[in-house]
Amino acid sequence: MYSITAGYRQLYATGELARRAELLQDILSCCTLCPWKCRVNRTKGEPGRCRATAELKVAKALAHFGEEPALSGTRGAGTIFFSHCHLSCCFCQNYQISQEGFGEIITPEGLAQKMLSLQEQGCHNINLVSPTHYLPHIMQALCIAAADGLIIPLVYNSNGYESVETLRLLDGVVDIYLPDAKYADDECAQKYSRAKEYAKINEVALKEMYAQVGPLVMDGEGIALKGLIIRHLVLPENLGQTEMVLNRIKACLGTQVHISLMCQYQPVFQAPHHSELQKRTSPEEYDRAIASLINLGFENGWLQDYEKIDGEFLPDFQKSDAWN
Repeated sequence: MYSITAGYRQLYATGELARRAELLQDILSCCTLCPWKCRVNRTKGEPGRCRATAELKVAKALAHFGEEPALSGTRGAGTIFFSHCHLSCCFCQNYQISQEGFGEIITPEGLAQKMLSLQEQGCHNINLVSPTHYLPHIMQALCIAAADGLIIPLVYNSNGYESVETLRLLDGVVDIYLPDAKYADDECAQKYSRAKEYAKINEVALKEMYAQVGPLVMDGEGIALKGLIIRHLVLPENLGQTEMVLNRIKACLGTQVHISLMCQYQPVFQAPHHSELQKRTSPEEYDRAIASLINLGFENGWLQDYEKIDGEFLPDFQKSDAWN
């Protein structure tokens, strides 16, 4: 069985975690946390491309069993959903929080208490969903929580559209990176997520993440301790160009990396405005994506059971019992 101390524990002990928190806090006055580099002064209430100001908003914190098995395990991933996002995906299943901004304003101290509560519930990790724009607050909270005994691994669950400069401030802090690799084609990325140069920015980000944490390491029960998991959602009509995405991952990281190939796409939010996105990914389309994964030599990761995909992947964040 592997035994790995969460990286932030070591940085907390040396004072480096607090130093990183200060560096990130300084960025808020001229925000460059994500690739948009808006340079707005969020400390004065100016919202960035992500629509977030300096106020920390959290939509939900719970033991979540809908992540990959290595993260959810038997006791759940300690998942914290943050409000807002620096992408604008027209088909986002979490649109209530990512695009509409649903959530409550809390302090870093309050966030630290949520982290500790999830650990007390027995969760395997702290799973930060869409964390980029709140990294200064998260790092402050992590300092507080580490002082009060937080020890479980930290998961950085993101859309994969990340600034390398920001990621380098997370080196040694994040134990498990869980990024998307959404598109191979920048035209589609712009059309459906309003993202510029997504493919290039994503590739550089994946390389940096892998350099920091390496391949996935699990304990004797199959629970992730450290490493990289890449998610790819198969879109209808191959709009994400799955085989090209997988080829790009193979070229820059090899085939041992863990891939989570998903078929849970549903035409929600603004997707029905695009005729090509008005239907689910078909079983045949998902089968072709699986064939590409196998033919390219990937052996590690997870597939979804197409027949079992239902409303569990479409939460209503305004309901207190969503996912419970």
